[in-house]
Amino acid sequence: MTELPRTRPRWLLPATLGAVVLLALVVLVVVVSGSGPLARPTCTVTAPPNSPGLRSSWSGSPEQMDNAATIAAVGRKLGAPDRAITIALATAIQESTLANLRGGDRDSVGLFQQRPSQGWGTVSELLDTVTSSTKFYDALLATPGWAGMDVTEAAQRVQRSGFPEAYADHEPEARTLAVAFLGQNPGGLTCTDLDLSQPPADTVAGLARAELGNARLSGPQNAENGWAIASWLVGHSTRLALDRVSYDGRTWTAASGTWEQTGAADGVLALHQVRSR
Repeated sequence: MTELPRTRPRWLLPATLGAVVLLALVVLVVVVSGSGPLARPTCTVTAPPNSPGLRSSWSGSPEQMDNAATIAAVGRKLGAPDRAITIALATAIQESTLANLRGGDRDSVGLFQQRPSQGWGTVSELLDTVTSSTKFYDALLATPGWAGMDVTEAAQRVQRSGFPEAYADHEPEARTLAVAFLGQNPGGLTCTDLDLSQPPADTVAGLARAELGNARLSGPQNAENGWAIASWLVGHSTRLALDRVSYDGRTWTAASGTWEQTGAADGVLALHQVRSR
C-alpha cells in the first residue's frame, strides 16, 4: 500500500505566518532605530587627574547618585569636615549601596541601615534620607577622636557593624564622590540617558532648603560653592526633572550627558527644568 505524503496541518499555517511577520517587525524596529536596546540611565563621577587615593571613576544609577548628593549636601549644611563626608559616603556604600532600603538585617532600614531598636529613630524617620544622614553625622561628630581615625574605625564606632573592615574597601570611591559634591572637581559629575518624562518629585527650592539650608541657587556663586551646587543639581537631575545646569561658562545637558564650554567664565549658576510645578 502506497503511503500518502505527509502535509502540515492547515491550522499551523496562520501561526507560522504570524511568527514570521512578528520576527520581521522586530528586525525592522532594530534596523530603523539603529541603536538596539535602550541605554540604561547612568551617573558617573570622575576623579581629577593625578589624584592618589581616589578611584579614577565610579558609576551608579540616578537613584544612587541622588542619595549620594543628599548625604554630601547634609554634611555641608551641618558644617561637617570633608573627612566626615567621605566617611558618611563610604558607610552608605557599604551598608546599602546608596539605596534607601525599606528593610535589611533584623530591623535595619535606610541608607545607613540604622535600627529603630538601637535608638536611631522611627522607621519613617530613618527612611527620610535627610534625617538619616543628619543622625549619622551627629553620631560621628560626637565620637571622641573620630577625625584621627581611619574610615573603618570611625564608621564602626557609629555603626557597630558585624563586618567592620568592609568600610575601608569603599574609601576610594567615597573620596571621589566627596570631591565632586564639595565643589573641588569642576564638572566631575555627569549623568546620561536619563528619563525626565515624569513631573519633578520635589521643588528645587524646597529640596535645596532641606539639604543645603539655602534656596538661593541661581546667580553669582564663588567657585567651590558654585561647583558644589552644580554637582548637587546634576545628582538630583532625575528627581528635579532638570535637563540643563550651567556654571561659570560650562553647561551640562541631559541630552549630551557631558559638561561643555558654552560661554565665558562668569561665576554664574543657572538651571532649567523640563516642567515646573
